[in-house]
Amino acid sequence: MTNDFSTLFVEINDLQFIFSVSKIDEKNDFKIVSELKIPLEGIDNYRFSDFRKVSDILKKNIYLIEKKLNFTFKEVVLILDNFKPTFVNLSGFKILNGSQVLRENITYILNTLKSYVDKTELDKIVVHIFNSKFYLDNKKIENLPIGLFGDFYSHELSFSLINKNDYKNLNNVFENCNLKIRKLLLKSFIKGAFISNNNKNIETFFQASIGKHKCKILFFENNSLKYEQEFKFGQNIIIQDIAKITSLKINNVEKILNNTRFNSEILEEELINNELLNNEFNKRIKKKLIQDISIARIKEIFEIMIFKNINLSYYYDNNKTIFIEIENESKETGLKDLFRITFSEEKDLNISIIDDLSTTGIMKTANKLVHFGWNKEAIPISEPKKSIISRFFNAIFE
Repeated sequence: MTNDFSTLFVEINDLQFIFSVSKIDEKNDFKIVSELKIPLEGIDNYRFSDFRKVSDILKKNIYLIEKKLNFTFKEVVLILDNFKPTFVNLSGFKILNGSQVLRENITYILNTLKSYVDKTELDKIVVHIFNSKFYLDNKKIENLPIGLFGDFYSHELSFSLINKNDYKNLNNVFENCNLKIRKLLLKSFIKGAFISNNNKNIETFFQASIGKHKCKILFFENNSLKYEQEFKFGQNIIIQDIAKITSLKINNVEKILNNTRFNSEILEEELINNELLNNEFNKRIKKKLIQDISIARIKEIFEIMIFKNINLSYYYDNNKTIFIEIENESKETGLKDLFRITFSEEKDLNISIIDDLSTTGIMKTANKLVHFGWNKEAIPISEPKKSIISRFFNAIFE
């Protein structure tokens, strides 16, 4: 395998290491040519607990992939979905007095704010920087206003950070595999970019992931990742509520939600199909009861995550667009129906259930981010050090 466009991706999430290899074929189409999922070991509670174990798992499985493809990788793209990131949003400015906004002005603001974050967040390292907002004379500008004239320019940057020790451990563990980390991507950023790419007129939104045992909310503003928060509950609390009230077994409730369709016009007398109740044939469970319990709990989940979340109050007051991802192996389930019904009458909300946030879609987006970048991601520019003589003349003539 000699394609120069072959890329090795390793995702680390709460449950698995996911090894993927992609390539661009002769028709310029993206393909995943190899994928391997291994249970997570050596990382607990968002921290390395056994460095050697992680190193052994990576070495073993990367070797298997290289042997299968007859190709040796020198770089890896790392996707993180279980090291808790933090976020900082800062603004810098330049007084212009009627002059042009120059590229040097923007570089100065970017480097100054980056330096400030480095000095104040001593135990963190910056993973992503986004150009989130631009204002020229208090008017919002959609793109970098290089060349425009004005009196006052303000530039907001959004920083995504992870723990510095985690970053060092990640670097070291891949160095043990003779791999350099080419790019580190937060999966929340990839998801935001995926949604933005598939909804061209929407650049500001919430994205809620509803997993089996946890939920996660992220906020994307002006195509920039601004915030992410995780909650230690998920579909399980809906299932547990139904089981408690109906006295059904957990596995039967899961079977009902995976195999029963719901809608807003369910009749009071409609019953759950007995075939879904297994050994509980003596029970007569109304679909309406299941639906009412689920809707009540779904509303409570979203009140905690977004509607009454003090960390998101400012963002929510100014944006009502929410994309919901319900993690399930089946594309269409009764659970998705219940989420749709819950918010169907909320006219002030723009809510969409994501049906196409597939592995291929995520990896294709990640591949584009690696090879072509992102229009709002900023890169600090290192200024070359000047000699003593040049600094002397600059002091005189500038």
